[in-house]
Amino acid sequence: MTDPDVPTSEPDDLVLDEAGPARTRTALVAAVVVGLLAAAFVVVLATRDPSGERATQSPLIGRTAPGIAGETLDGDAYDLADARGRWVVVNFFATWCVPCRIEHPELVDFHERHSELGDAAVVSVLFDDAPDVARDFFAAEGGDWPVVVDPDGAVGVAYGVARVPESFLVAPDGTVVQRLVGGITARQLDDLLAAYEANAHEAGSDG
Repeated sequence: MTDPDVPTSEPDDLVLDEAGPARTRTALVAAVVVGLLAAAFVVVLATRDPSGERATQSPLIGRTAPGIAGETLDGDAYDLADARGRWVVVNFFATWCVPCRIEHPELVDFHERHSELGDAAVVSVLFDDAPDVARDFFAAEGGDWPVVVDPDGAVGVAYGVARVPESFLVAPDGTVVQRLVGGITARQLDDLLAAYEANAHEAGSDG
């Protein structure tokens, strides 16, 4: 017969037995939630309309793009003015930016196809990031377009960039026609180019 005045270890054992599975379930639920959020982010990034909420107003729209002239990660000289006659996607990015890393393969796809066609190019501007880290990132993830180092942030200030990723679509005549805040996809860029080309063709026909 058990003495009621003598404590037993059963309640403590019971708590310990339940705590382990509880912690495991909590960790599992947290991992699932994080995974679902990441998946949802990718789906939204790939499907939302670039001409909607992602295309935001900017005082640069309709104006000549601010100059971008400086040294690239490869040590070469770059000047945006040399790209006149082609569409240019000016992309501000950082390796510590998760959406930037997600959109990177899309830019690789866009750049590879359009560099062959010769109608569009990509230039990235490093935003508050170390050149060595960015150089390693491009070596590992691909992308052979120019990446301009912006050590004092002057280019970012000229374009009014406060956070990344952010991109600007510059027309062949050097005019900024679109500002895109957040990650972009190759399909969205293709759609934008097609829409602007169609509008230009229509305007030329009317003239």
